[in-house]
Amino acid sequence: MQGIRLRHLPNAISAARLLCVPILVLLTYRHRESSFAGLLVAALISDIVDGAIARRFHVSSAFGALLDSIADFSTLCVAIYGIVVFHPYVLDEHRIASTAMISAWGLECALALLRYGRLSSFHTYASKVAAYLLGIFIGILFLFGFEVWLFYLAVVTSIVGNIEEMLLLRILPQWRTDVRGLWWVLRERRVEADT
Repeated sequence: MQGIRLRHLPNAISAARLLCVPILVLLTYRHRESSFAGLLVAALISDIVDGAIARRFHVSSAFGALLDSIADFSTLCVAIYGIVVFHPYVLDEHRIASTAMISAWGLECALALLRYGRLSSFHTYASKVAAYLLGIFIGILFLFGFEVWLFYLAVVTSIVGNIEEMLLLRILPQWRTDVRGLWWVLRERRVEADT
């Protein structure tokens, strides 16, 4: 019984994060920034927790990876909306960087939907680092204020991660989850070609 519950725990956490999205939209609409910030930070932390549990107890699944990606996508959309409402100066004063980051992310999502009919769910090392940095930036922004160096670090890492995922979309003919990165896929292809 314990194993069954543990197997579904990461998916339950991802589903809970997804259920936070309409609540976050409502809190934004009602201009409840402190409640929005608290729930958003909890949602961002849950993204780290669900993946850690899935990896630690070897309960990863294709469904879980897709659910996690959908929850991540939705959470990031509502976080951007929250920034627009509560901290518009971030996007106004750093328009080029913000536009480049959001465009790279949106393009990667659109290309994945065109290529596979779903979000990529690659979970590369670069995209994980970018997600952690972006989550840290967003959490600090809402709890303590804007940190320009952290913003640009998150922007650069996010763009690099999205470029890598776009390259993976180009070379991976079928949808698959938990791809470590471009280097590993190319190495895998070389090994297959040698055998």
